[in-house]
Amino acid sequence: MNTILVIEDEPQIRENIQEILILSEFEALTAPNGQIGLKIAKAKLPNLIICDIMMPELDGYGVLSALRQDEITTNIPVIFLTAKAERSDFRHGMVLGADDYLTKPFTPEELLNAITTRLEKQAAVERQSQAKLDELRINIAHSLPHELNTPLNGILGMSQLLMNNRDLIDESEEVEIAESIYTSANRLHKLTQRFLIYSNLELVIRDQKKIRHIREKSDKCLTQAIINDVSGKKAKEFNREKDLKLELQESTVEIPEQKFIKVIEELIDNAFKFSLLGSEVRVISNFSDRKFSLYVIDHGKGMTNDKIERIGAFVQFDRKSYEQQGSGLGLTIVQHIVKLYGGELIIESIPEKRTTVSIYLPC
Repeated sequence: MNTILVIEDEPQIRENIQEILILSEFEALTAPNGQIGLKIAKAKLPNLIICDIMMPELDGYGVLSALRQDEITTNIPVIFLTAKAERSDFRHGMVLGADDYLTKPFTPEELLNAITTRLEKQAAVERQSQAKLDELRINIAHSLPHELNTPLNGILGMSQLLMNNRDLIDESEEVEIAESIYTSANRLHKLTQRFLIYSNLELVIRDQKKIRHIREKSDKCLTQAIINDVSGKKAKEFNREKDLKLELQESTVEIPEQKFIKVIEELIDNAFKFSLLGSEVRVISNFSDRKFSLYVIDHGKGMTNDKIERIGAFVQFDRKSYEQQGSGLGLTIVQHIVKLYGGELIIESIPEKRTTVSIYLPC
């Protein structure tokens, strides 16, 4: 049963609409003003909202603007009720993201037809989302076996060499083979961990109730020590300690520490992976107006705007030319985490010159 929220300050109209909805087998929620309606919308996540425009305290435009700015309510269809029929009013509502208008007075048939149309369009959007998810599954089916087999072949080949030739291999060669096995196993471990994190995030960001719950329960963490520690370890891993330049300002962000660590790990890993030894990697952090800003700048091969738009899991560019390891999961994980905690990620790049990855989080 679809749930519909009616936000209307006139009791008679509100009760009439509620009765029509109940008789048409909808679950009807009601609110006498915009403030209460907004709270109910975020708590109950109705399938559709019918909202009067002219209301005290918070009018319909204010309700719609707040709904569209929140990740958990941004996709809920909204039908405006208005006693006006001015073109400028319609245009203003559409700019804010209204889905339809009903001009008072209206008949039960007009109301139900508008509701049916909006719910059908919403269902079509959800089907498209499911189709994208199915496409992702296909990409995983094609790409994941290769990413798994490469380190597995290294482990199997080297371990077999060690077993079959144990009497002919000296100690130094044994150590070298063991290191090769460890490297392949570590690569496999990192891939499986990334994939598990990515899979969990994919499920969460498609569930608005989970998003709300996570934000309500989220911890906070200090940024400077984490960025300094993770960046230093990554620089050492790539033998590029001299290339790392840090300009950090302390801040507290509204995100759990482990999630923030993961964001920094992936961003710094990408910056070193896709830039040359000897080129500078700068990490800058600051905060202002209750917003934490982080910039990771490298001078590597960069990306075109088309490639930036196509960033996603198991999508990797110019693999034949560069032969770098990777599944394309890193930036996708960062995108999901930042979005999940109410932040924003922006990528700006000049091919063959510079890439700047910026993230903004509440603080």
